[in-house]
Amino acid sequence: MDIEGKGAIVSGGASGLGAATVRRLHAAGAKVVIADVNPEKGEPLAEELGIPFVQTDVREEDQVQAAVDKAAEAEGGLRIAISCAGTGIPIKIASSKGPHPLDAFKVIIDINLIGTFNLMRLAAFSMLSNNEPDEGGERGVCINTASVAAFEGQVGQIAYSASKGGVVAMTITAARDLADKGIRVNTIAPGLFDTPLLGALPEDKRAALGAQVPFPSRLGRPEEYAQLAQQIAENQMLNGETIRLDGAIRMAPR
Repeated sequence: MDIEGKGAIVSGGASGLGAATVRRLHAAGAKVVIADVNPEKGEPLAEELGIPFVQTDVREEDQVQAAVDKAAEAEGGLRIAISCAGTGIPIKIASSKGPHPLDAFKVIIDINLIGTFNLMRLAAFSMLSNNEPDEGGERGVCINTASVAAFEGQVGQIAYSASKGGVVAMTITAARDLADKGIRVNTIAPGLFDTPLLGALPEDKRAALGAQVPFPSRLGRPEEYAQLAQQIAENQMLNGETIRLDGAIRMAPR
């Protein structure tokens, strides 16, 4: 897909991986809508780039639909939907303090897994309902964000790993569901990236985390995630795939 001029939406687009992706797509000429729950970060970024911001909790159908509709206003409709919204809470399944709180588990599943599904389903319906296939027969592409924790969850990541494992599991099924409509679905599984989730750690701890990566021995940069997201959008043969972006790391238990 040639992304220049194409309608795009990025959930979680106000910070971290999402903000880097917004910047990358915008620089490449896409018509990007920032969808994020945080207006304090989303509105300044939107003003800087001169693009729309729609305050969006990915768990809420009406809010996601409003953001999708805004992105679909681009000429040719919404063509690129990227899910970057996510969060995590480190809690063991059981400890001396008691079992993992059920509500805390549900929150992570709701945001990371159901939120991803919510954007993907509404974006895909917009693509198949409103878009004419391009010369290659393509109507659009959905790109989701999992994590290496989907494969090697660490201590305390039971909810996070379950949510990201669900995103991985949806990928091939969604791709097959939408293949005859000319809509591709892929997932990126990042390793240790320099995002706000790690930003609160002291510099020595961040350096120690980066040193665990075989090569390059550093934290990933959000711009590298954004680069891959653009390449997935552009490469029509990439479909139904989860791509690890992790410097060959395989996570230890702790």
